[in-house]
Amino acid sequence: MRQTLWLVLLFVIVFSSAGLQQTNSSPKASTNKGEVERGKYLVEEVAKCPECHTPRDDRGELQTDAWLRGARTWIRPVAPIQNWADRAPALAGLPSFTDQQAEHILEQGTGPNGEVIRPPMHIYHMNHADAAAIVAYLKSLPRGTSAN
Repeated sequence: MRQTLWLVLLFVIVFSSAGLQQTNSSPKASTNKGEVERGKYLVEEVAKCPECHTPRDDRGELQTDAWLRGARTWIRPVAPIQNWADRAPALAGLPSFTDQQAEHILEQGTGPNGEVIRPPMHIYHMNHADAAAIVAYLKSLPRGTSAN
């Protein structure tokens, strides 16, 4: 009887720890996927990055085949602004910045070396989790040559 009880207990421990290992490894994978999905939501629905960083066709529609690959700035100020950017850089694949530089831009509202962000780019002061999610999403996109 005692031997059977020990075998049952051992069986429970082995399979419980196997289940815990599976449970512990699964959220890490889903967290990364969840982080990418959250980043996509923030990029596309909140910050609306594609509006400036994706080129447009002749009808003014976003070119989905060049998603976030950089574009000429179509927004113009009413009065001249000295530092106005005429191009929005490519973001797909995060080709121009390290993860830390991109996070700095999104969290601090300044360029990677502390420089002023050129208009019409919005200045953000995001929390680290949101900035990291955006970086994860941008890095998940295939790099491509800049369009337009």
